[in-house]
Amino acid sequence: MAYSRDAAGGGYSAVSLYPVVSIGGLGLVGLYMLLTGSGEQFNVGDFLLSISPHMWSLLGISLCVGLSVGGAAWGIFITGASLVGGGVHAPRIITKNLISIIFCEVVAIYGLIMAIVFTAKLKDEQNSDITSPQMYYKGFALFWAGLTTGLCNLICGVSVGITGSSAALADAQDGQLFVKVLVIEIFGSIIGLFGLIVGLLVSGRVV
Repeated sequence: MAYSRDAAGGGYSAVSLYPVVSIGGLGLVGLYMLLTGSGEQFNVGDFLLSISPHMWSLLGISLCVGLSVGGAAWGIFITGASLVGGGVHAPRIITKNLISIIFCEVVAIYGLIMAIVFTAKLKDEQNSDITSPQMYYKGFALFWAGLTTGLCNLICGVSVGITGSSAALADAQDGQLFVKVLVIEIFGSIIGLFGLIVGLLVSGRVV
């Protein structure tokens, strides 16, 4: 792990030590619980089952939308900055490079589509049925499907943003390079489609 050094004293900064202190603190707590015979209190299974399945489902849907929109916004920020900067010297690139912005926006649309699909699988259940194995399967399936879709869309948005930025700058220098870089950008945008497919497969058996 790389640590950043303070410019003045040459020592490690406080921010860089946070992960070490956090991991060390958790290790000490775990060792204390183990040596005092209370290690069974740290039960991951009980923690997962103590949370309502609806909570897991809604959390997965929220992560799906939030990460997808975040990836789209990040990609638009990266591409837009280069597009505006390059357009100052070569105004001709602005119109056709808007396709990179559209590719980034499609990532957010993927997340919204999957959120609608996941929400359609939520149903009102009686209190006696909310802790059934089927409900927990639904909750965990929608959580991991939403998280997977959101992370894929986040990475896809950043990938499309970086390649779109490169396409704009390359087009400003040589117009013949735009199509070649655009092919790479199209392959980067497919990552979000893979996440959408995986989300559909994971949640496909949820009724």
